[in-house]
Amino acid sequence: MSATKVYIIAGEPSGDLHASNMMQAILDENPRVDFRFWGGDKMEAIQKNGLVKHIRDLAFMGFIEVVMNLKTILRNIKDCKSDIETYNPDAIVLIDYPGFNLRIAEWAKSKGIKVYYYISPQIWAWKKNRVHKIKKVVDHMFVILPFEEAFYKKFNYKVEYVGHPLLDEISKFNFSEDKDVFLKANNMDDRPIIAVLPGSRKQEVSVKLPIMIEALKDFTSHQIVVAGAPTLTPAFYASIDPSITIVFDETYRLLANSSVAVVTSGTATLETALFKVPELVCYKASEISYQIAKRLIKVDYISLVNLIMNRAVVKELIQKSCNATFIRAEVERLIHDSEYRDQINQDYNLLDEMLGGGGASKKVAQSLLKTIHD
Repeated sequence: MSATKVYIIAGEPSGDLHASNMMQAILDENPRVDFRFWGGDKMEAIQKNGLVKHIRDLAFMGFIEVVMNLKTILRNIKDCKSDIETYNPDAIVLIDYPGFNLRIAEWAKSKGIKVYYYISPQIWAWKKNRVHKIKKVVDHMFVILPFEEAFYKKFNYKVEYVGHPLLDEISKFNFSEDKDVFLKANNMDDRPIIAVLPGSRKQEVSVKLPIMIEALKDFTSHQIVVAGAPTLTPAFYASIDPSITIVFDETYRLLANSSVAVVTSGTATLETALFKVPELVCYKASEISYQIAKRLIKVDYISLVNLIMNRAVVKELIQKSCNATFIRAEVERLIHDSEYRDQINQDYNLLDEMLGGGGASKKVAQSLLKTIHD
């Protein structure tokens, strides 16, 4: 019997992480599965010979940036379709990355290829009309946020809620490690740490990191440590500020040893909350991209923490409010206002309860293998 062939497309670091865990869970259930994929280092670590294109060549953020790189994006879509046809998979698994992946889903469905989607596009925030396309072209949708199942139900589309995969990823972390080990390994002193998570794309880091550094430079009682993105180089960060302390591939160790965090909106906001670190969430894009997004996005919050809780648990500084003065003031409050920190931590505990138990990757693997040949 020939191996089952699965084609996976992830376009961002978070997708690379969740796809790699899913791949491992699939192999745990059935070692006779072969993968071909667009992704990153974590996926490649699961299967060495499957990588087609790396995520570092795929991440374009914002409306203007997408338009400027449209030629490259369209070429990538064409190349991807050609590669899928050559590989002839039993199924495709799409990981978030909707602008690209929904085009591939529509094409794959027309070719009779089974389409799974793991981690729903955030259509509840904007482009709700995409739900009609999803119903037509996606055979099975796995969702990871508690409210998404109810959202899709309103459109008479049955999805499978598997819980958030970050719960499993964080459960692997060794919380018993001595803080001194981390500090010494990265040439840090023993002052409390303010973690800075400025994002994973060069565009967003270039915009936000200088503002964050300017805001935090006077906190001499703390040390400022930046979580470096795996898709960016030390030289890139040095071009922004050669004096900053950066750790690569150690975001969880950084969060586990930090007292406060300044975080770019995205998956990192939830990771920070699950590590119980009081945080400030920042978002800033080009003015044109922001004005377009402001008119299209229909949610009250930008951070996953606040979206899941449906209220303002953590402070969000957006666009013009994302400046050194406001960041500095909020970090001061996070450091010195114990009642404020206690309230945030109580809300973090409630967030944990809302997310439920772990096992997302295993649930996806079992469901996929059960239905792939139906």
